Amino acid sequence: MSPVEIDEGTSPVILGMPHTGTRLPASALERLNDRGRVLADTDWHIDRLYADLLPGATTVRATFHRYLIDANRDPSGTSLYPGQNTTGLCPTTDFDGAPIWHDGAEPGSDEIAARCESYHAPYHAALAGQIARIKQAHGLAILYDCHSIRAEVPYLFEGVLPDFNIGTNDGKSCAAELEAASVEILSGATGYTHVVNGRFKGGWTTRRYGRPQDRVHAFQMEIAQSTYMLEEPPWSYQAARAEQTRVHLKELLARFELLARTGAL
Repeated sequence: MSPVEIDEGTSPVILGMPHTGTRLPASALERLNDRGRVLADTDWHIDRLYADLLPGATTVRATFHRYLIDANRDPSGTSLYPGQNTTGLCPTTDFDGAPIWHDGAEPGSDEIAARCESYHAPYHAALAGQIARIKQAHGLAILYDCHSIRAEVPYLFEGVLPDFNIGTNDGKSCAAELEAASVEILSGATGYTHVVNGRFKGGWTTRRYGRPQDRVHAFQMEIAQSTYMLEEPPWSYQAARAEQTRVHLKELLARFELLARTGAL
């Protein structure tokens, strides 16, 4: 299986999708326990949610599941959120803190290194390549990293997550104009809530590639899955609800492209 799918476009905006993949090699799948095989922590339907919202946008999508290796984690294994519950580079628990592998079947250091080489590295090579291509064409690139998570995950955060969670690494990963535009648009999204750099400030992707001083802007959007899907098996896409959410995402992406094309960044 190819670890990454690329759909090249001409827009200055690139959509990164590190967690929509559900593929696992048989050697890994057979070692997952019953809970792990549910694949509960997938960013379900994110590719469908963003489909055709910005004509010409490039898409870089990991095809492998995050339980194999998480493409949005530091390959060194360093935690992105020190002192807080989280899952690692090759997770051993799900988002509820429950084991996902059969006893003794967790990946060891050699296997983790091999997964980095076979999956994590190719995904990021593809992402870096597309950023370079788009920057050469436009003089800048905007990487918009697409994520979703259940609205209530007590192991990771208290209470109910806002609908839209903007991550800019505390303003370091993109121009202030992009963050301000997102706040303006989402503040006008009636019936929805949002937060900037709350529980999710941006993962390794946002922090690695966001270099606004070099005209590479990175922005993470973590969406509460309650805004577009059923948050339990069979994880079904709720089209009517999703269309309401897509209205605001479309406006946001269009504004990002406008800012890029008009020299506002």
